[in-house]
Amino acid sequence: MKIITVLILMIGSFCYSQNDSTYYYFDRVTPVESILSKIDAEKSSSLKNYFRLIYFSKLRQLDSIEKYISILEKDNKLPKNKKIKLLYFTAYFHRISQNDSLSFIFHTKALNLAKTNKDTLTILSSLSGLAQSYDYNDDNSYRLDYLNKLEEKAKLYNSNSHKIIYSFLKGNYYLFRDENKKAAEYYNKTLQFKFKKRDSAVLINTLNSLGVLYEVNIEIPDSAIFFYNKKLQIINSNKALQYPSNYFTTYMNIGNSYLSKNDLKHAEHYYLLADSITLLEHTVFYKSMIKENLSRLYAQKKNYKAAYSHLLEYNKLSDSIKLEEQREGIARIKEEFDNEKLRADNLESEAKRKQNRNLLIAALALLLFGGITAFLIQKNTRRKQKLAEQEKALETQKLATVLKEQELTAIDAMIEGQEKERQRIANDLHDDLGGLMATVKLHFNALKDKNSPELFNKTNQLIDEAYNKVRTVAHAKNSGVIAKQGLLKAVEHMAEKISASNKITIDVIDHGLDDRLENSLELTLFRIIQELVANIIKHAEASEATIHLTNHEDTLNIMVEDNGKGFNTSQITTKHKGMGISSIDKRIEHLNGKMIIESEIKKGTTIIIDIPI
Repeated sequence: MKIITVLILMIGSFCYSQNDSTYYYFDRVTPVESILSKIDAEKSSSLKNYFRLIYFSKLRQLDSIEKYISILEKDNKLPKNKKIKLLYFTAYFHRISQNDSLSFIFHTKALNLAKTNKDTLTILSSLSGLAQSYDYNDDNSYRLDYLNKLEEKAKLYNSNSHKIIYSFLKGNYYLFRDENKKAAEYYNKTLQFKFKKRDSAVLINTLNSLGVLYEVNIEIPDSAIFFYNKKLQIINSNKALQYPSNYFTTYMNIGNSYLSKNDLKHAEHYYLLADSITLLEHTVFYKSMIKENLSRLYAQKKNYKAAYSHLLEYNKLSDSIKLEEQREGIARIKEEFDNEKLRADNLESEAKRKQNRNLLIAALALLLFGGITAFLIQKNTRRKQKLAEQEKALETQKLATVLKEQELTAIDAMIEGQEKERQRIANDLHDDLGGLMATVKLHFNALKDKNSPELFNKTNQLIDEAYNKVRTVAHAKNSGVIAKQGLLKAVEHMAEKISASNKITIDVIDHGLDDRLENSLELTLFRIIQELVANIIKHAEASEATIHLTNHEDTLNIMVEDNGKGFNTSQITTKHKGMGISSIDKRIEHLNGKMIIESEIKKGTTIIIDIPI
């Protein structure tokens, strides 16, 4: 099964130092202590607030970012070159607040003003932000037009850092469009660049994206684990990259990759490492993901108590996220309304028309707010109902599993009891009654000494007949369900009866099955073959089937083939097995055997079973 895996693709705004201290301090590689020292040393209150804005932007603390943007927008003493960058940080604030529209507007304003003032760093940074905007025409992430402009300007200004950024973002562009070959091509191009220490953030994000590409799109989890481990090595070797979120996303992704391999032990190890991280940002969102994955992991491991515990934590965190989304939705509506009102006030010549329009917008905003609130409440209610149904289904499945195991245990005990009873009856008939009849025969032999040979012959004939009948009964009783001829004859007889219906032809081919097997083993194997043939008749829509029985001295091989419609073997998991397959699995496991299922759509199915004998 593929559990619901949430892979984190790190896409942020990248800024690197060249000649401007703004981007030097904002760079994630620059230690936080450096910017704090800069704030303490700064004498101008305007610049002190400006660098506080950079500090909180670096930490992604939304409330503080919004506070200092508001202060600086009203500050007439802020230098002109800083006002250009203020537009960029306003765009960045809307970007990490996930308001793509306002992010696009302010990135565009920052770009245009930076072009006028020949601020190359802000031009490149703004183009990087615009390239990561949502393409509503293509209905997908990343804008190809701005990616091309970023490439052009990076070459024009000879910025190696932004050439790296362009190559990485171009890889992401193709990743989101499932163009895997092109995505891999650009990521590998990115890795070919000469990385400076300040380019390390792009390096680990490139490795992360390569991991996502191989895990989610190409579905080669071993390759994904390779790239995630390389990312982890770089983080461990560079103190500036040792952010909690970097560790969390890496451990989370490695856990997801192991889960794709059905390696539950390693998946659990890395999920627990991720869960142990103390996060500084997006705490509720990240924690909800890890709790959901842990719940599904433990359910797959049949540790239902742990699964239920993590599911409860996930529900609490999800409720918090929904409340936060509601607050953010209200804030965005209010902000958009305020922006429209502000623009209307600045256009005096159209004051009356603007005023009427703003009233209309306000009414629509209130209606929209009411509609969004009602929708979120309804969605939350449905989500809770769905979660309750999932929990109920989990308990039902657990109960069904226990009952099935009990049923199979009871069946095996009944079979064993029946075979022992048959053996006991056979032994009694053979040892007791058979011995008695033999003794009676000896006594009648004494009649030879008398002068009645005719009586002797008749009596001896009757005794021989009785003795032979006793032996016949004993052998019949000891033959079990499969008849006295054994497994092979029973299977051939079953195939002959089914083939007589003219709906399906079943052939039986044996190799080295001259000697009988232990009776209870033959009975179990016959029932396994019966179940496989029943599945073919019910589901395969086949016209031909073949049963191969091969004795390899220490192993019996059973192979059942059909020319039916086939199926997707990935749909058979430990959680989603039909009752027939589950029953067969249990019997084979009880015999210490192995089963392999090979099937292809429209090309039939082959089931191979090896049983030690």
